[in-house]
Amino acid sequence: MSLYKNLFKQTLIYGLATVLPRIISFILNPIFVYYLPNRAANGDVALIFAYLVFFNVVLAYGMETAFFRFYNKEENKKSVISTAMVSLFWSSIVFLLLGLFYRKTVADWTNIGIENITYAIWILVLDALVIIPFSRLRAEKRPMKYAVIKILNVTINLLLNVFFLIFLPKWVQNPNYSWLKIMYYPNFEVGYVFVAGLISSLITFLILSPDYFRISWKFDAALWRKMFRYAFPILIAGIAFAINEHLDKILLEKLGVSKSDIGAYSACYKIGMFMVLYRTAYTLGIEPFFFSYANNENAPQTYATITKYFVIFGSFICLFVVVFVDLLKYILVPKPEYWYALEVVPLIVLANFFLGIYTNLSVWYKLMDKTKFGAYISIIGAIVTLSLNFILIQKYSYIGSAIATIAAYGSMMIISYKLGQKYYPIPYDFNKIFSYLGVTIVFSAVSFYVPYLRDNYLVKIILLGIFLYFIYYSEKETLLRIIKRKSI
Repeated sequence: MSLYKNLFKQTLIYGLATVLPRIISFILNPIFVYYLPNRAANGDVALIFAYLVFFNVVLAYGMETAFFRFYNKEENKKSVISTAMVSLFWSSIVFLLLGLFYRKTVADWTNIGIENITYAIWILVLDALVIIPFSRLRAEKRPMKYAVIKILNVTINLLLNVFFLIFLPKWVQNPNYSWLKIMYYPNFEVGYVFVAGLISSLITFLILSPDYFRISWKFDAALWRKMFRYAFPILIAGIAFAINEHLDKILLEKLGVSKSDIGAYSACYKIGMFMVLYRTAYTLGIEPFFFSYANNENAPQTYATITKYFVIFGSFICLFVVVFVDLLKYILVPKPEYWYALEVVPLIVLANFFLGIYTNLSVWYKLMDKTKFGAYISIIGAIVTLSLNFILIQKYSYIGSAIATIAAYGSMMIISYKLGQKYYPIPYDFNKIFSYLGVTIVFSAVSFYVPYLRDNYLVKIILLGIFLYFIYYSEKETLLRIIKRKSI
């Protein structure tokens, strides 16, 4: 049990480092809804963030995961750190120079203002430069420092957004604060969002920049080639993931959906992010554990147990969010003119749940150094995403994008399970996992899409209670063993 306690401790700390910043991003969602001029402006912000995700993946080019693998594998850990940091440093500098030189071309192609392109380029570079310093903290099991810096980053971002969007426009009207006019530009709300992001990224880089003075700056070309061979499929998988997760906003705009609808869709999409919080926090804690525990003879059984409990907790979160979505909307999407897009929430929550299960099932190809399979699976998911988006957006608008997302992650989950059982058999308790997942899907659909039940919280809470009893009944023996051990 000490193994699971240690895993839980790491997951909790990394979870705090992820959940708290995400909670702050939830706070930003209603701020954007209230203080950006309209839904179209919210759509602009969503589109720029979508492009940022794609370039974040390209600038990382899989080195974060490769760093973990080779840090645990190689004897000369300093060489791994130095090689990875030198590689990312120079690739980021090259991107910075090219990006600034061609920023007008990029602005014309994306229909995004050149000033926002400039901010985005600097944000991307600063974020790329802290990838290995953050990864090093995780590898060296310093989760508290990792958490503090991550939380500081998003706190500064939040405070700056509050200042620029809420207080600055009011204060410049006051003669006592006339000096603030130097930083105030009317109709610049979207720009302020990215100025805030740039400042917070710069401060984070300055905090972690001493790492660049501690390394030897030696570049091991042979080691880098091995790392890059391992990382390249992860890069492809990352691009495919970005397609699955964020291309919908870009395609919606390119296929003629109004930015107002994109803004409403993106705002309501955030309610489904509760599952992303859970999945991301879990992944941060579990990935280093998967690698460090790989040589243990009980590893397959341990992975199976972890996956089952991931599904249990994830099923509860999924059902809870869907049951209470019409209460959550008052907090996260407080303007009624956005609520017509709420119908995507159950689909997005379930899609992210599928992605979390896929993350668990993907352990086999990472441990076998066969990351090319991850790329293949993600490419299949991206093909599903692209195909269904092009087919469904024309008829169903953003609902088509949500359907494409759930289909993509569902197919990736199934394919990874089938291949994993062939190459690295893990004794998953398939019957229980399938039962928990099935009950969650049925109860979620009934509580949200049946008009009478959607407004009847008594019935929905009863459904939630039935689900919890079903979990207790199915896991009673395990729970009793845990209770007995604690009482001894």
